[in-house]
Order: sequence, then C-alpha cells, then structure tokens
Amino acid sequence: MQVARLFLPIVCLVTACSADPPRGRNPPSVATVSTAGAITLTGTQKDSIGRKIWQNESGGKVSGLTHWNDGEEFPSMGIGHFIWYPKGFNGRWTETWPEFVAYATSRGLVVPAVGRQTDCPWPGKASFMRDFNGAHLSGLRKWLASNIPVQTEFIAYKSRAALPKIMNAAPAAQRARMKANYDQVASTPNGIYALVDYVNFKGDGTNPREAYAGQGWGLMWVLMEMKPFYSAQAAAREFGAAAKRRLDLRIKNSPKSRGESRWREGWHNRCHSYGRPL
Repeated sequence: MQVARLFLPIVCLVTACSADPPRGRNPPSVATVSTAGAITLTGTQKDSIGRKIWQNESGGKVSGLTHWNDGEEFPSMGIGHFIWYPKGFNGRWTETWPEFVAYATSRGLVVPAVGRQTDCPWPGKASFMRDFNGAHLSGLRKWLASNIPVQTEFIAYKSRAALPKIMNAAPAAQRARMKANYDQVASTPNGIYALVDYVNFKGDGTNPREAYAGQGWGLMWVLMEMKPFYSAQAAAREFGAAAKRRLDLRIKNSPKSRGESRWREGWHNRCHSYGRPL
C-alpha cells in the first residue's frame, strides 16, 4: 500500500461502528460513522504506531495500562491513557475511555465488566492504588495488553475524525492552509504516526476548556502554528517543532500550582520523534 492512500477524505477507520453510544458525559460519535472511504493502516504500521504510543505514555509497561497520575482526579487507561472520570467529576479534559469502550464493543470485543461502567468506579487515587493488584484492575490490564490493535485503531480513528471538527472551528482564512498542512504531514508514515499520536496526546484543540489564557495546544493550534516547509518529511519535522512551540506556550500560561514545566523535556522528546522515520 502506498503511503498516499493511507488517509482518505472521509472520516472513519477500518469498519463502521454500529453500537449505540453509552449514556453519560461526552457521548461518543462512533456509532454514526460510515464505512465509505475508510482509513486503513497496514498491520506493520498499526503495530509500530501502537507500540510507539504505548512507549510514549508508559514506557511500554503492562503496569502502565491502568494508571493514575499524581495530582489528577481521574485514571488513564490503555496504551493511549484514555481518560475516565469518576462519578460527579467533569473536568477540563475530554473524556475518552467510555468512547473507546463503545468503539471496542462495536468491533465485536467484550470489554471486562468493570471497564464498561460509564463512571470510573474508583473515586480517587488512594482507592485505585489499593485495588491495583486486585482482580478488577489486573483483569483490565490483561485484556488491554491482549488488545493493542483495537486501541491503535481507535486512536487513529480519533485523529482523522478530528479534522472536520477542526475545519469548522478554525478561522476561515486559515482553513485551506491547515488542511494542506495536515495532508502533507499525513503523506509519510512517521507523519501519520505524528497525527495519530498527537490527537491522543493533546487533543484536537477544539474544546475551548482545553486552553490557558485563550491559547490552546491541540492539533488545531499546531496546524495553525506550522511554518512553511518544502517536503513531506520537512512537514513532519515542522509539525513536531510547532507542537513544541504550542506546548511551551501552554507551560508559560499554565497555573503555577500545576508545575507543568516538569513535563517539558518529555513533551519535547515525544514531539521530536515525529520527524524520525517510523
């Protein structure tokens, strides 16, 4: 398969999703997507991208498939650290775990019962860590470790599904340039990895709550931030450089109490990987 055929103009990945979306916060749009012009990845690309994302998020460790960061109000699940909110919490960040569960179910997989709950059943990190080696979380990690491809598919689906939202939300004068930037980045295997990983990493940029001082850092903002480039590989490198600039601005504008500067090196290393061959 030639790289240029990997990303086609209609939003979807691999198959249509027919399951009804779960009730609750941020009901996923997975159920309404058509199969026409499906995005496809080769098995090798899917495996490579999935393992890179897993390495980025938790060092490729099985223990990192169910994780709760210090200072956060929710756990992060799977290779993409999909956010799962406990009952009564509705934070700044877009919740993605229930959306992933709907996607996996639509693909014919049976997610463990504890993972199918709309609300995260652990109200805080302390209770989560007490149960970390218990049957529920151990079983969920085992299932996640055995189902890397569907997690990669979901992350890729989210990346391409972001593009129409971005085009609608972006300033009209910027849209043609942003679409051209996206298409050029998507024309190389490592560029595909960059687009897939970044939406999972920092979102599509259309959620107004995911911004500090009116400045966001998701994919929409990176596409607007990109400077001119002269080749497909240069596009992937510039995408990574633009992402670093937006993330540096996020750190500058973030509340001091969050201490986000401690993440700068890791964020930069991740973005630097986008310019390297897959």
